[in-house]
Amino acid sequence: MTTHNKDVELLDFLHNELALSHKDIAIALKHRELDPAPLPMLLWQYGLVNLEELEKILDWLHNNI
Repeated sequence: MTTHNKDVELLDFLHNELALSHKDIAIALKHRELDPAPLPMLLWQYGLVNLEELEKILDWLHNNI
């Protein structure tokens, strides 16, 4: 699996701005292998972010991708 620059930037945002642990991010990435849903939705679906944080992620994506 290759990682694109925007993917790295999103992961940095999740870790640095939302204080998600590397473990939480890894859980969502693991589930993404099984479920092709967008990463922000998986984070929310598995309770790793709340609705306010999901909105921040979606805003970041809108402004940066």
